Amino acid sequence: MFAKCFDPTGARHGLPTHPWRYAPDGLATKRQLRARGLRPGGQSTAAQIMRPRYRRGPLVAYPYHVDRAKPVRPMTPGKWAALAKAMPARRTCPACRQDAGYVIPASLGMCVPCAYPDERAA
Repeated sequence: MFAKCFDPTGARHGLPTHPWRYAPDGLATKRQLRARGLRPGGQSTAAQIMRPRYRRGPLVAYPYHVDRAKPVRPMTPGKWAALAKAMPARRTCPACRQDAGYVIPASLGMCVPCAYPDERAA
């Protein structure tokens, strides 16, 4: 299984491929870059990291070069204002028109007491 995920030249997969947890230093995924306060900054993926799984396709992560990454853009006052307007809309239940105190789950489309009224009475 290890051999299927090891292709440092990219001859087999088109991109340099490394097994899970064996990526070279200097590469990071989008989430890892974000945790460092960075963003890819328009660069293309540097490689792929594969983790084989039985009975399913492999998990694949696409890392970027850390030295080419740019800092995350700061929030502007306009973005803060738009976010301040959007959050109450996501917290307001369309059925009872009350602030639920949490973001309404998209799977329910309404607050939990409105989605399950029988359990509230019990």
